[in-house]
Amino acid sequence: MEIIKVGFVGNPNCGKTTLFNAYTGANLKVANWPGVTVEKVEGEAVYKGQKLKLTDLPGIYSLTSYSIEEKVSRRCIMENEVDVIVNVVDASALERNLYLTMQLLELGKPVILALNMMDIVEERGMEIDLHRLPELLGGIPVVPVSARKRTGLDVLLHAVVHHYEEKHRPEIVPYKEMIEEKILLLEQELVKKYQISDNARWYAIKLLEQDEEIASLYPVGLPEVLDRSYEKEIINQKYDYIEEVLEDTLFYKSEKAAFTDKVDGILTHAVWGMPIFFGVMAVVFFLTFFVGDALKGGFEVILDSISGGMLHLLGKMGVADWMVSLVVDGIIAGVGGILTFLPNIFILFLALAILEDSGYMARVAYVMDGLMGHLGLSGKAFLPMVLGFGCTVPAIMASRALEKEADRRRTILITPFMSCSARLPIYVLFADMFFGKYAMFAALSMYFLGMAVAVITALVIHRAETHRSHHTLLIELPEYKTPNARTIAVYVWEKVKGYLTKAGTTIFIASIIIWFLLNYGVHGMVDEVSDSFGAMLGRWMEPILAPAGLGMWQVGVALISGISAKEIVVTSFCVLFGINNINSATGMALLTGQLAEVGFGPLNAYCMMVFCLLYVPCAATIGTIKKETGSMAFTLKTIGFQLALAWLMAVLVFQVGSLL
Repeated sequence: MEIIKVGFVGNPNCGKTTLFNAYTGANLKVANWPGVTVEKVEGEAVYKGQKLKLTDLPGIYSLTSYSIEEKVSRRCIMENEVDVIVNVVDASALERNLYLTMQLLELGKPVILALNMMDIVEERGMEIDLHRLPELLGGIPVVPVSARKRTGLDVLLHAVVHHYEEKHRPEIVPYKEMIEEKILLLEQELVKKYQISDNARWYAIKLLEQDEEIASLYPVGLPEVLDRSYEKEIINQKYDYIEEVLEDTLFYKSEKAAFTDKVDGILTHAVWGMPIFFGVMAVVFFLTFFVGDALKGGFEVILDSISGGMLHLLGKMGVADWMVSLVVDGIIAGVGGILTFLPNIFILFLALAILEDSGYMARVAYVMDGLMGHLGLSGKAFLPMVLGFGCTVPAIMASRALEKEADRRRTILITPFMSCSARLPIYVLFADMFFGKYAMFAALSMYFLGMAVAVITALVIHRAETHRSHHTLLIELPEYKTPNARTIAVYVWEKVKGYLTKAGTTIFIASIIIWFLLNYGVHGMVDEVSDSFGAMLGRWMEPILAPAGLGMWQVGVALISGISAKEIVVTSFCVLFGINNINSATGMALLTGQLAEVGFGPLNAYCMMVFCLLYVPCAATIGTIKKETGSMAFTLKTIGFQLALAWLMAVLVFQVGSLL
């Protein structure tokens, strides 16, 4: 049986990816702002025995090939990777969404209009004539759905299969006579010269718009037809027709005031918007720190039981001492030490997911636009920075939403300064050990310090530029909505699963490597850790780190290990100091005592947190920077800059703190 290839196409924030997830069950990132879905993602579905290959394309506003998202979507559609187009639209914002619909109708492929967010339409007292709307849109099927409530899903797939089998093509929505005459002449030339038949009309329209890509692929010798660009006329005539459609199909649009407008009057206020954002982030961190700490006690008990049970079992089996040490002091201590922070990570991701799905995060870009403008960036650049609180890898990928390459690179440079979730275990550990009742404030200061360093770095680069460009923010602020439980569950599970996967792979391997580095030296297995390969490596770094208050060989080993994954800094301390459950009260007391013996106190701990905040990002992030910029030179410069900045900031904090 032939598999039907279905492309999900729509504006950002129309609920397209949520609808895709409803069919495929895919664990995808569903964020409520533009520029997150930047690559096509594929999944499978079955309807009454018919297999369908579903492709979730990036959110776009048009098929004009300007942004990366538009290029990806357009290329996928034009290269016959899609048999049927499901155009997902936000039913509460038809005027904006239907412009893309008008372009899709011209492709000559079967198009199904999925009217999403119909619940918002009803809440606002609006009505849509579902009989008249398809008549005015070339006879295409119009199916009301709710991706969040999972209604209308079977009806939509039925329409997809039926119209694919019928090879239904939408009727032509005409332009004014002069434009239509030019389109006809160009169609005839394209058919004659290039044997284009299926979508000759779309190519003809693009030639009239002087689309560079199409003009280079299909040049035609009709100078009297292509005497200038007709893009403005075509756009205006599309919107004129859309207005006619809305007049005939959309009723009571202004009868009920939008809740969004009222809330935005507060959350996006020129004066209060930014303090409210920082207040929201402070609440998120409070929940992450205190609620997470309250929950992790259970994990500590489980870890102690596993460690003690394994020690007893291996002793009964007569396993060699070195193997017992590897399993208990290396693997269980290293991996288990990270797993005890899982409640903190879970709370952080849950809070961020709720903020994203509610629609608040898109407002952050709008609120921060003024500040970012002073840095030579648009408010859109703040979105990757906010994403960085979760994970730096997708945050750097989200910089694709920026139009200019220079802006993308500058954003990529400063985004790693945001405190990702992998750094949270470091903050929690050292803050709890050394700052007592002020632990939350010590850890929270890392988040604000990272943002401050990012802002200052961007400002310095902007001031150094000889040619400064002005940025105008154009961003959609989606409707506020009640966060969807399933969407949040998918998002949080994906993040927790990634954390657990990292614990079972990267951190597992790193724990073994660190154990070997600390238990073997040039003459084989050692009795004293100070004679090990790890100690030799750490001593080489001691004089470099000493001015920052980190002149211990153990710190050097931990920082090098942390390049593979930031959580491994904590794992390293578990293995380096032989503490099985470092996050328990007993474990922290033991570590604090050992560190105190070598003069490592609160100031040193704070410098350690500062260094871990600013120094080289994890290996996955480094790889992403190389992939996104396509430049090894830029990647190496970024690493060098972050290392130097981390050292300078830690030295500054330690030296000033020592004087005080």
